[in-house]
Amino acid sequence: MRYFHLLWNLLKCKQNEKKTREQMKALQEKKLREMLVFAYKNSSYYHRAFEEAGICEDEIWKTPLKNFPAMDKQCLMEHFDELITVKDVSQEKLRRFDVQAGLEEKTFRGMYHVVHSSGSTGKPGYFLYDQDAWDAMITGMIRAALWGMSMGQIIKFLLKGPRILYVAATDGRYGGAMAVGDGIEGVGAKQLFLDIKTPLSEWIAKIREFRPNMIVGYPSAIKIVGQLERQGEIKLNVSRIVSCGEPLGASLRQYLEQTFHGVVLNYYGTSESLALGVQMTGEKGLSLFDDMNVIEAEEDGMYLTSLYNFAQPLIRYRISDRLQLLPEKEGGTGPFTKVKAIEGRCEDLLWFEDGKGEREFLHPLAIEGFCVEGLLDYQFRQLGTDAFEMLAQVSGKEKEKPVRQEMLRQMKEILKEKNLDYVQFYVRFVDEILPDFHTGKKKLIAA
Repeated sequence: MRYFHLLWNLLKCKQNEKKTREQMKALQEKKLREMLVFAYKNSSYYHRAFEEAGICEDEIWKTPLKNFPAMDKQCLMEHFDELITVKDVSQEKLRRFDVQAGLEEKTFRGMYHVVHSSGSTGKPGYFLYDQDAWDAMITGMIRAALWGMSMGQIIKFLLKGPRILYVAATDGRYGGAMAVGDGIEGVGAKQLFLDIKTPLSEWIAKIREFRPNMIVGYPSAIKIVGQLERQGEIKLNVSRIVSCGEPLGASLRQYLEQTFHGVVLNYYGTSESLALGVQMTGEKGLSLFDDMNVIEAEEDGMYLTSLYNFAQPLIRYRISDRLQLLPEKEGGTGPFTKVKAIEGRCEDLLWFEDGKGEREFLHPLAIEGFCVEGLLDYQFRQLGTDAFEMLAQVSGKEKEKPVRQEMLRQMKEILKEKNLDYVQFYVRFVDEILPDFHTGKKKLIAA
């Protein structure tokens, strides 16, 4: 039943691709006003915030979106319990669920999907999706993964039995891993999840056995799969590559196209809204899903308003990604807003080599979920082929000792899991870790 439900939702979603730009704007505006009114009536936080901004219910329908109050992650965490619109759910209850429940327990109380945002602070943020919002987001992700295909081509592709390899961080409640898993399961495809903490030797054995025909994951991780292909360690016949979780540069896109000889898609999503947009090879700009979100591009980042998640409304939520929108006349045909470039954080890898010449990598996103009380931020710096340090920013001098102990403990476990026991690891405290001037993001690996 879920298979046909997803296909029906996908059909309706793809029909939006046939709309004119004017029809898409009208649909987006209708959904926006419905979300704003719902938030005003059902969220005590937004009711108060709108009133303080001088916007009462009657004015919601005519007030420009830019006049509504904005918010960021810190504001969300401070007002989480009064912002959400579902009953008997709190940030503390979600935190206990995240810590105590195993990943096999997919939903909170069998009703809500919980996405654990990455970060270095002692208290992670959470994004809550009810089943309707989750289904809408899954549909958007499937549309993106099969972008450029008609419904007939999609059904033919699914009947052949896709074998999908997912390479990324998979050991937490990361939105990408959870949503990809549900989407793959929903369309009846086979799946292999490879966590970036898994030793490279295990990648080779598992990929050889699984024989994927589609790859989804971090572009830096997919590149490693491509290197294994070029070195003759594995042999693949892949038709689609979906890059997500990191920005995809032009040179890496070209490398993946030349290596796999398949369609490369650049997928854009965040924990706040996992389906934001996609770009296929040959397209001028990345298409933003205007039927699912409103995105305002400003100098200090982008402001997201989700049009489908009524359980946790996000209205003018600031994200530091910087977007450069294409003028409509340059975006080509189609109803969607086009993005010329997304300047985000694209991480390098730390590569190490033991005395026998065996190489192994450490992906910085493998530990982006570090949650250490008192740790405000951190950054890697490689010192050699068998050593690296972490620059750490803490909330006070008294936090240095416990933070160092906990970071050493967690990192020792990660290195052991990756067969990197020989690697030396140090912690060095600094006053501040500054963001990259061009992207506005804090790089995880310092030059």
